Amino acid sequence: MEDKDFLQFIASVKKMTGIDLALYKEAQMKRRLTSLRQKRGYNTFVQYFDAIAKDKELFYEFLDRMTINVSEFFRNPGRWEVLENKILPRLAKQSSRIKCWSAACSTGEEPYTLSLILLRKHLDGTILASDIDEGALAKAKQGVYTDRSLQDCPKELVAKYFVKDALSYRITDEVKRRVTFKKHNLLADSFDTQFDLIICRNVMIYFTEEAKHELYHKFSRALKPGGVLFVGSTEQIFQPQQYQLEAEDTFFYRKMG
Repeated sequence: MEDKDFLQFIASVKKMTGIDLALYKEAQMKRRLTSLRQKRGYNTFVQYFDAIAKDKELFYEFLDRMTINVSEFFRNPGRWEVLENKILPRLAKQSSRIKCWSAACSTGEEPYTLSLILLRKHLDGTILASDIDEGALAKAKQGVYTDRSLQDCPKELVAKYFVKDALSYRITDEVKRRVTFKKHNLLADSFDTQFDLIICRNVMIYFTEEAKHELYHKFSRALKPGGVLFVGSTEQIFQPQQYQLEAEDTFFYRKMG
């Protein structure tokens, strides 16, 4: 009975939003959403769906729980150093204007980190930043962050590109200018092409193996030959060659051809 209730919820969410929860790891997703449903006082997922379909705040809370928006600037700093000092200089020789995509960008720390690096390296580039969660995108566009988000951001960049308010830091328009935010469902929507760099970190862990396999193919097709896919620290791709990719460094995969 309980499984039928959750399956009906999955079907209803897909019909209403296009989001297919069946492509996420079920135990993980079900546990997370069950605790949220119970916290809000609904006995069944069917009742909970009726509520989120009518109440925007509840719906955004559901999306937030589903997508786990945890991010900070220069997350895993060593990997960003590799991007700055090894990957980007090579890409700059390949393209005078580096076309980048921060996929599942959450609240904006990742695409803004990339923008900061491009500024520091005096490189020209455009950054598409996409996410399924409109609430996260709204926060990203504001560009206001706590000091916790900035703990790994180099001090000289904080001083140069952030305005300190009483309790927060606001990113400057110079950093914002090259980032374009867009709502996008990785599992359902089509991908743009001819990217030099795609960053998709700490998202694939939530998907089933089948969904991951399909996404790696789609990312590969979206890259130029020689372009790079940058993944999270728990998301090493085994047998990257099946996606026409090869390891360029740890967590960096170059499109072959």
